[in-house]
Amino acid sequence: MSKKTNTLLFILGATVLNVLIMILCFIVLLFMYVRFLMPLLPETVQAWGLPLIFIGSIALSFGVYRIILKHLLKGVTLERYFVPLFGRKKRS
Repeated sequence: MSKKTNTLLFILGATVLNVLIMILCFIVLLFMYVRFLMPLLPETVQAWGLPLIFIGSIALSFGVYRIILKHLLKGVTLERYFVPLFGRKKRS
């Protein structure tokens, strides 16, 4: 495969992985909210739970995604397999 194909597949795979992580985080946070926190809150405050859970799942998935990506790419030289997305390095 060419470097452009590798880059495209990596971006698509990473996007799918990030969305799956976000969905998993949303389900876990929603379960924890409904099970533990919602019974303790008054009804006027309970409506704020869903938007906060959604934002929290986005932030948590971003953090988990960064950790996973850091460990996967620890020993890989990116220039060998992928095309730079934003400009090229200057050649001497």
